[in-house]
Amino acid sequence: MADLALGAPSAPLIRPKAGRDDRLMLAFVLMIGAYLVVSLALPLGFMLWKSAEVRAFAYGVVELQVDVGQGFLSLGTLEEAAPRLGLADPVDQARRSASLTAAQLFPDARFGERPLSAVRMRLSGGASDGVLELGGKAAASGEWVEAGPRDLRRLVLRAGTIRSLGNYIAYFSNPALTNSIVNSLVVSLSTTLITVLAAFGFAYALQRTCMPLKGLFRTIAMVPILVPSLLAGLSLVYLFGNQGLLKGLMMGSSIYGAPGIVAGCVFFTFPHAFLIIATALAISDARLFEAARALRTSPTRTFFNVTLPGARYGVISAAFVVFTLTITEFGVPKVVGGDYNVLAVDIYKQVVGQQNFAMGAVVSVILLVPAVIAFVVDRLVTARQVALLTARAVPYAPSRNRALDASAFLFCCVVAGLLLLVLGVAQYASLVKFWPYNLTLSFAHFAFEGVDGGGWESYFNSLRMAFYVAVIGTAVVFVGAYLVEKGRGFAAARAGLHFLAMMPMAIPGLVLGLAYIFFFNDRANPLNVVYGTMAILVISSITHFYTVSHLTALTALKAMDKEFEAVAASLKQPVTRVFTRVTLPVCLPTALDIAAYYFVNAMTTVSAVVFLYAPSTTLAAVAALNMDDAGQIQGAAAMCMLIFYTNLGARMVHALLSRGLARTQAWRIR
Repeated sequence: MADLALGAPSAPLIRPKAGRDDRLMLAFVLMIGAYLVVSLALPLGFMLWKSAEVRAFAYGVVELQVDVGQGFLSLGTLEEAAPRLGLADPVDQARRSASLTAAQLFPDARFGERPLSAVRMRLSGGASDGVLELGGKAAASGEWVEAGPRDLRRLVLRAGTIRSLGNYIAYFSNPALTNSIVNSLVVSLSTTLITVLAAFGFAYALQRTCMPLKGLFRTIAMVPILVPSLLAGLSLVYLFGNQGLLKGLMMGSSIYGAPGIVAGCVFFTFPHAFLIIATALAISDARLFEAARALRTSPTRTFFNVTLPGARYGVISAAFVVFTLTITEFGVPKVVGGDYNVLAVDIYKQVVGQQNFAMGAVVSVILLVPAVIAFVVDRLVTARQVALLTARAVPYAPSRNRALDASAFLFCCVVAGLLLLVLGVAQYASLVKFWPYNLTLSFAHFAFEGVDGGGWESYFNSLRMAFYVAVIGTAVVFVGAYLVEKGRGFAAARAGLHFLAMMPMAIPGLVLGLAYIFFFNDRANPLNVVYGTMAILVISSITHFYTVSHLTALTALKAMDKEFEAVAASLKQPVTRVFTRVTLPVCLPTALDIAAYYFVNAMTTVSAVVFLYAPSTTLAAVAALNMDDAGQIQGAAAMCMLIFYTNLGARMVHALLSRGLARTQAWRIR
């Protein structure tokens, strides 16, 4: 009883000693965390830093002297001489041109009315103040550089950089650029409204009616996932373009611009919205509908008071997902956007068209804002949706209603027909010899002879990359998810890893690609060696699609009881044995799903790699984009269809392997 006496000192807290397994798991957490930091956090931080980097001439540290035949006369610094020489503001002057030659300062090699004998300049600043060159050779800081009247063009002052919000001010001061924000919001909101309504009707028909051919319709709804998003744009051109099959339906309007972007984005976002809403409708509690029938509530009132509220979180989540996919979409507006500028295409134009990387970084940061907001709201909504599930819920089983079943079947036929029409037109266009003048069928366009952007070599590059991404990405993601969910101790490190794993979902592919340019293309970066290689394409793709794969693996691991690890620890079995003999075999179907997801997305992605490929690593989807730019639309359609058939084959292999794995998962059936 003495130990229980008041005032007795409490026993010291005993912390378990970290064992070999703990140290091993912590090492892997740090390794995967370091990978995500290097492949995601650091490039994004570097891009944000670059967006505030403004080119400017350091007038105050550049001294100037002229000789008009009477010895050198000092003009002071360029800051003092700027009004006399007709120079603009340091930033404005750098925007006009990042270099300033002595010939520009002294046109016709004259100073005032006198001819020049020589010009001397000296730059006394640091690296951020620019570079002074003579004949392409940089002068040391503080060194005088002299040029005669015939060499004035060879004496060049390169602009330096300053840190300011000048790039953002310049962006918002340009109406042509700021209009892209409004345009992006208009097409994103329009696409969200149309897609969510269509997806809800389609999902409702499959989940709440007894219509036939549900499996076929569900399969057709997944078709857009298997093709690059730009295929929808190509098909719209063949349907409603200047020489389109259904041009008359446009009634004088053009498919190029907002109508084409919205139509194309509805096509490729439809399956994403459908899957989310179908899941929300599938988890409804049947007891609520039984109560409504017992109270003789009308079907309309039941729909608005029971069905819609029960699925509201799924509908909201689908809306934010569609909005995010649309506002960050690049392929569709690139093909059918015309002069209707949107943010994603503006990034491409600034980087590829104008080589203005700083302004491209500014547009990327602006594009990040709605994407991040939509992602955060979607996460919050998803958490609320999970909280709705209870152990007492009863699955809903629809009853037959001829009128409703017939209406649902007709609606699904229309939607599925439109999806297949987009795919079928692309297939038809890729087979005719010369649209629309020679409609003879031929496989000539699949030879990819004389096309820009690459042909079969690009296709095989995509196969290689998709294979690497599927294998390496699945291994990294699954091990990372295992450490987050099943790790013991080091909670802060695991929480940090989970946070990093969730970040890629909010980062548009174009933004990630541009961030990689700034980070990996920096010669001072020791990782510069991967730039322009297949490795950077694999890293970019794994990182870009990391979050969905991570969440998929977490879902499977959460379903496993933690007692597996506890029992293994009590038996002194190493964590590696538990992982390889218990966890991995149980979760093998999920790992296969992740591999298939990675493979399909690596084959279809454009935005994440469009800035990163080299001539020897051109990919199939990027080649299709380049063909479209060159006016070789039929070749682009052929390449897109080749990607579709490859992904279709991959999904078939996935189905066969899943069926084979089903024999090892018989324990799941009780």
